Amino acid sequence: MPARSNFRERNKVTGRRGDAATGRAAHRSGLRAEALAVLLLRLKGYRILARRLKTPAGEIDMVVRRGRSLAIVEVKARGSGQAVEAVLPRQQRRLERAAAHFLGRNPQFASFDLRFDVVLVEPRRLPRHLADAWRP
Repeated sequence: MPARSNFRERNKVTGRRGDAATGRAAHRSGLRAEALAVLLLRLKGYRILARRLKTPAGEIDMVVRRGRSLAIVEVKARGSGQAVEAVLPRQQRRLERAAAHFLGRNPQFASFDLRFDVVLVEPRRLPRHLADAWRP
């Protein structure tokens, strides 16, 4: 029997190192965080237009609206204090491209005020909604 090493092979699809159990746990954690975010935003009066929307530029966690405001929402589930820094500039640009694709396919929202929000979900804390976290 070969000796175990600390080296983990790269995933053939994502190129990342890790095992399937870790990936499944992260996926479940993300789904729970998104469910909490939906609840929070609905309580705040937002209408959920889309969840887990796939675009050529990448996935948008949620598209929500309230009045004439349209928000592209990124949900981040992290350990305490780590979620705020989780949306890096590269991911912001990707979300902006995905939002442009969404607006191109949904011209009825072209005149809405577009913004990018983040919902932070941390252990043993209520979710936090950061409205207008950045603008392009």
